[in-house]
Parts: sequence; structure tokens; C-alpha cells
Amino acid sequence: MDLRYPVGTFKHEGEVSQDVITAWINEIERAPFSLREAVKGLEENQLDTPYREGGWTVRQVVHHIVDSHINSYCRFKLALTEEQPVIKPYKEDKWAELSDSELPIEVSLSLLEHLHKRWVYLLRSLSPNDLEKTYIHPESGVIPLGLNIGLYAWHGRHHIAHITSLRERNNW
Repeated sequence: MDLRYPVGTFKHEGEVSQDVITAWINEIERAPFSLREAVKGLEENQLDTPYREGGWTVRQVVHHIVDSHINSYCRFKLALTEEQPVIKPYKEDKWAELSDSELPIEVSLSLLEHLHKRWVYLLRSLSPNDLEKTYIHPESGVIPLGLNIGLYAWHGRHHIAHITSLRERNNW
């Protein structure tokens, strides 16, 4: 197994149907609870263990998920209120090194739960026309909102698998 991509990379072929969108939104809705389960009972030294050699610690992964999903939520709102905005990328690796990534994980677990409540509410309100709206990522090009829902469903699953696969490998 590739420890960097324990669930593989994000791929979606075919139509982004309403059923697919609904499944992705449901996955985003469950992600905070799945993350909480993934870290349940971990000791401080386990939280400070990298999920792979050269990778982030479990604590950094938890805080990164929130950083990333906050950025995504804002990008969705920009795309819904502006005409194809150009978003600002951020340096994920540098964010993971900032002092707030040393905080107890409960701070980010709670924040993720509340963020996802708002995000899921917004996502479920989107019309088919809204799902076709886009933003421009300077490094990735034009990003349609419908497909981006799938990317973030995958993103949560991807990072939660970093934690659960570490736990399995270490018998935690």
C-alpha cells in the first residue's frame, strides 16, 4: 500500500449525478465523526507520531483537515457569489508547521464538526446551476463546484485513512 495515498488518489469518471453529489455530501457530513473515531483513545505520543516516514504527525493531520476544509468552504462561497473567482492557494506544509498545529486536537475536532454543519447545509441547498459554477485555482485551473464536493469527500477519507492505517500498522 502507498502510505501517502491509502485510499488512492481522487478520481471520478462519468457524470456527476445528483445521486453522486448526495453520496459525497453525506460523506462530508460523516467526516468529523469518522475523524473523531479514528483518533479516539490515542495518547499524546501517538498523536505526535508521523503517519509515515517524512509525513505529518497525526496531530498535524487533524489540524490540516480543518485548515483545508475552511479554505474549501470559503472557496465555495466565493464561487457562489462571484463570477469565476481566482482563489488564493496556500502552503499546506507551512501551515502544518505553525504553532497552532501543536494545540490539542479537540480544538480542531470541534471546529470541524461545526464547520461541516454549515458546509453541508450550504451544499444541500445548491441548485444544479450552482453545482456548475467554478473558481480558478492558479495551479489546477478551472474547478467546478460539483466535482469539488467529491474531491473534499475524498480528502477527508484520505486523511482519516492515514490515521487508521497507522493505527493498524502499530496495533494501536
